Amino acid sequence: MLLALCRGPLGRAFWLGLLTGLVYFAGTLYWITHVMVTYGGIQSWLAVPINLALIAYLALFPALFALIVRRLTLTHGANALLAAPFVWAATELGRTHLFTGFPWVLVGYSQVTVLPIAQLASVCGVYGLSMLVVAVSAALALAVVARPATVGRYAPLAVTVAIVLGIGWWGRQRVEASTLTRSGDPVRVGMVQGNVDQGIKWQPALAGQIFESYVGLTRRAIAAGAQLVLWPESSTPFMYEEDPFGAARLRAIVQQAHVSLLFGSDQIEWKVVGNRRLPDKYFNAAFLVRPDGTTAGVYRKMHLVPFGEYVPLQKLLFFAAPLTDQIGTFWPGERAEVLPVDGHRLSVSICYEVVYPSLVREFVRGGSELLTTITNDAWFGATSAPYQHFAQASMRAIEEGRYLVRAANTGISGIVDPYGRVVDESAIFQPAVLVGDARFLKDTTIYERYGDVLPYASVLLTVVLLAVSRRVRLQ
Repeated sequence: MLLALCRGPLGRAFWLGLLTGLVYFAGTLYWITHVMVTYGGIQSWLAVPINLALIAYLALFPALFALIVRRLTLTHGANALLAAPFVWAATELGRTHLFTGFPWVLVGYSQVTVLPIAQLASVCGVYGLSMLVVAVSAALALAVVARPATVGRYAPLAVTVAIVLGIGWWGRQRVEASTLTRSGDPVRVGMVQGNVDQGIKWQPALAGQIFESYVGLTRRAIAAGAQLVLWPESSTPFMYEEDPFGAARLRAIVQQAHVSLLFGSDQIEWKVVGNRRLPDKYFNAAFLVRPDGTTAGVYRKMHLVPFGEYVPLQKLLFFAAPLTDQIGTFWPGERAEVLPVDGHRLSVSICYEVVYPSLVREFVRGGSELLTTITNDAWFGATSAPYQHFAQASMRAIEEGRYLVRAANTGISGIVDPYGRVVDESAIFQPAVLVGDARFLKDTTIYERYGDVLPYASVLLTVVLLAVSRRVRLQ
C-alpha cells in the first residue's frame, strides 16, 4: 500500500486504504457473524451486513491513514513515507477511543510472540510496536521508490534495520535477565475453566450441575496448593448477591480451604419506588471473597461490549436489539477498582477490557501488583478469536511489568510472566484446572510511568505536517 501511495490522486489513495482495511478486518473479525447468528438470535442475512458495516467503519482508519500519507507525499515527495509510522499510530489511537473504541488486533500485536522485539512495549506500549512495524515497511518502500541518484537512498532503511537490531539485542538481554521473576512476593494461583456451553449457561434446571462442576474443579486447584483461585466471567449460575443459598455455599468452600476466590457474577443496583424495591441497573461484575468468607471488593466492568452488553444508539439500531435481549442491557462501572488480597492488591479486567492499554495502566497506577482477567470466550466458537484475545492480553503483562493471570470459561486460560512468556495455558473447549506460580510486583515500567505519550505526540505531529503541507501546496 505504501508503494501505491507514492502516485495517483487523493481519491485513489483513500480507496486503496479502504480496501486494505476491508481485507485487514474481514480477515480478523469474520467471527463476529458467528456470534450474532449463534447467540444473538439474528438471521444470517442480517448478521452478515451488520458485521460488514463494522468492518467498513474500522476500514475508514486505514483509509484515513492512506489519505494523509498521500497528501504528504504529494507535497514533500517520497521522503514523506517516513511520517507513515506517526500517522498510523494516530489512526490506531483514534480507533481506540472514538465512539467507545474498538482497538482489536492493532498491528503491534503481531510482535507479541517475538519476545525480544515485544519488550519495546514496556517502553512505549503496543502503539510503539505498531510504529516499528510500519517504520520497517516505510523504509523498504522508500528504498524502492527513491531515485537511484539520490544521496543516501538506503539511509532510512539502514537506520531502521539498526534500530530493529538494537531493540532485538536489548529485548533479548531483558528477557534473559528476567529480573522481575525474582522480585516481589510469590503467590500460587489456580484458574478454573468450566467449559460451560453458552447454550445451557442460564438454564435454571442445570444451575446446580454447573455450580457443582465449578466446585469440583476448585477443589482440585486447592489440592494443588492454590492460594488464589479464579473463576471466569459470569461464572456463577446465579447472581451472587441475590442468591443467599448459592452465596453461602461458595463462601463455605473459601472458608474451609482458607483461600481467596475471584469470580464473575452479575450485580444489581436496586431502587425503591413507593413500597417496592425494583432493579435499577445491572452490572457485569467481579467479586473477590477473602478466606474468611467476607467480600474484599467488587469491580464493575467499565468498557462494555457494543452489541453484546448494550446496543449503541438503541432506538436507531432497533434491529440489533436481539443481541442483548437474552442478557439485558448492562451499565458501565465508573471506577478502576483494585482489590485487596493478602496484604497486596490486584486488578481484574473483564473480557475485552484487557485490550484497552490505558485502562490496565490505570489499574497499575492505582496500585495493582497482579493483573488478572476473567472472560467468557464461548461466544467466539472454534475461531481465531480466542487466540487473538489471549495474545492481546499477554501484551498488557509486558507493558506493565506484571504477571497476568487469565481464567476463561472455554479457554484460553493461563499465566503470562512480565516479559510476555506464557508460563502455562489451557486448550480451548475442554474443562481444565491450571495451577501455577505468579508474583505480586511493584516495579514500574517506562510505559507505566508515561503511558501513551508517543501516539498522542503522533497525533500532534500529524496535524502539524498536514498544516505545513497545506501551506506549501497553496504557494
